[in-house]
Amino acid sequence: MTKSPQRGSWKALCCLALVASCASGKWLNYSTPGIPRLPDGKPNLSAPAPRTAYDKPDLSGMWEMKGRPGETSLLGQLPGPAESANIASALQQGLPYQPEAAQLLRARRAEQRVNDPLTRCLPIGPVRIHTFNSPKKIVQTPGLVVILSEYNAGYRQIFTDGRSLPLDPNPSWNGYSSGRWEGDVLVVESSGFREGLWLDNTGNPLTDAARMTERFRRVNVGQLEIDLTVDDPKAYTKPWTVTLTQRLVVDTELLDYVCLENEKDTQHFVAK
Repeated sequence: MTKSPQRGSWKALCCLALVASCASGKWLNYSTPGIPRLPDGKPNLSAPAPRTAYDKPDLSGMWEMKGRPGETSLLGQLPGPAESANIASALQQGLPYQPEAAQLLRARRAEQRVNDPLTRCLPIGPVRIHTFNSPKKIVQTPGLVVILSEYNAGYRQIFTDGRSLPLDPNPSWNGYSSGRWEGDVLVVESSGFREGLWLDNTGNPLTDAARMTERFRRVNVGQLEIDLTVDDPKAYTKPWTVTLTQRLVVDTELLDYVCLENEKDTQHFVAK
């Protein structure tokens, strides 16, 4: 599979190609507007979180999953956060599987991810958009929050205009999301997922019976915390919660990452 050039090598690639002006890459060096700066010009990521004109925290910005010590972020290249490999990596007791889900997980591991939507270049669902080793952009308006994913030019809509979740939705990769503000926390309820989603590279399942709750809290300019609760009675014996910490990515922009562009791998996939 191919993807866009690494961010750190973009300028070098332009120069090697003897391009007179790196016009296509200039946005990668464009200073993010509205970010408080220190005297040396670096972003002040510990400054108070920005607020909107309607007096709510502004979640807008480019974000990537923040790994724990020893893990490598997107800008430091692979392997990325542990939650991308296993969403339950921080849970000491692991996930409370239903017997059928545990059996499905064993089958997925034995197949070496040949049916993983990610390896098949399919949409990856809302949880992996948070944890995937690629940035995403949040765009916030008074009645709608949009999450734009660099991977496959994906998007997710979170309606904050008071609408209820649909009673009989057409199942979709990202489900249907409705949000409300509780103080400075955006609480998002989602349902209507299609069957067969993977939560991570391990193969932890999310079924069409799942209901997901996210609590978005912008701690400061540079940090966003998402408490994620999955209530999926087909896959798990009880709801479980993890916290996904995101950090702000500044002075750069989304790049095209189309997984199927020049893709030549899937025809060679085998289960063993």
